[in-house]
Amino acid sequence: MVLLLLMSSAFSASAQTYEEALAAYQRGDYATAYRGLGIHATQGNASAQYNLGVMYYEGQGVPQDYAEAVKWHRKAADQGNASAQYNLGFMYYEGQGVPQDYAEAVKWYRKAADQGDASAQYNLGFIYNMGQGVPRDYAEAVKWYRKAADQGDAIAQSNLGVMYYEGQGVPQDYAEAAKWYRKAADQGNAIAQSNLGSKYHKGQGVPQDYAKAAKWYRKAAEQGNASAQFGLGLMYHKGQGVPQDYAEAVKWFHKAADQGNASAQFGLGVMYHKGQGVPQDYAEAVKWFRKAADQGDADAQFNLGLMYDKGQGVPQDFVRAYLWLNLSASRRSDKRVQELRDEVAARLTPADLALAQRLAREWRSKTAP
Repeated sequence: MVLLLLMSSAFSASAQTYEEALAAYQRGDYATAYRGLGIHATQGNASAQYNLGVMYYEGQGVPQDYAEAVKWHRKAADQGNASAQYNLGFMYYEGQGVPQDYAEAVKWYRKAADQGDASAQYNLGFIYNMGQGVPRDYAEAVKWYRKAADQGDAIAQSNLGVMYYEGQGVPQDYAEAAKWYRKAADQGNAIAQSNLGSKYHKGQGVPQDYAKAAKWYRKAAEQGNASAQFGLGLMYHKGQGVPQDYAEAVKWFHKAADQGNASAQFGLGVMYHKGQGVPQDYAEAVKWFRKAADQGDADAQFNLGLMYDKGQGVPQDFVRAYLWLNLSASRRSDKRVQELRDEVAARLTPADLALAQRLAREWRSKTAP
């Protein structure tokens, strides 16, 4: 009660119009804006209530207070303010100022989305895509992604492209996927740029064109997208769309590998193993093979098993050779992997074989989702 009285007193000190208060906010005079917006918010102005909620959310002119932000957003949302409805949905989704509640987030996102709010339409599509607070429904996800995408929302356009690529909620259609990737990519969306590069690389939905693949990979890679960094490294490694350049391949593999991209970690291991673009270094190869192998990359597991078998970069160890070859064999149908695993098994004592099999079981249980 005391807090409400103090707040009311502070608000009543202002005789600003709503427009004057809003202008103060826009020029960064938050103290003046807070006083002006406050009095209009307490008088029921929905736009003022929304803006006051934003100030509490961001900590502009007042201490950051999510609960107070929820309070004012709710007042505006109950009057039909779409931006406030979206923000209230977001706060329920994140559990900011209220207990996390996906169903309540859906409720408020839907109210805003029905008024044409593109961000709410995208978030509602994402929630249906993931099945959070509602049963997973790809067709409903596509519906809401499309509404936002048609308004130019780049993330929605990118995700709609994914739905067409995967055939989720719509018939699989690579050309349609490429269309939506391009719309988002043209707006600078790095994920869409990477995906569009991949389509040109593989010739899916567009004619295969390595130069265009490299172009889109580079745009995304320069924004830090790990998949695109790996793709661009692969193109330098193979000389596709760019002159073959192992040093450039290593550079881009490294950027992606440092972000945890398993394919890039494996590729970097190969470069160190063969001495391509870097001095040959078996220990460094082992390091990168291990990082990828620990993520379940079957090729890296196979190569790591070979390194232990041959004693390259690590002391020769048939138990660990069997461990990694066995894990790789369980993920690949390649007969050669199984034969090599069995050759290593023949060199082990029964006790060592049992140990290797136990280590494999422990690794699987440790990495199981």
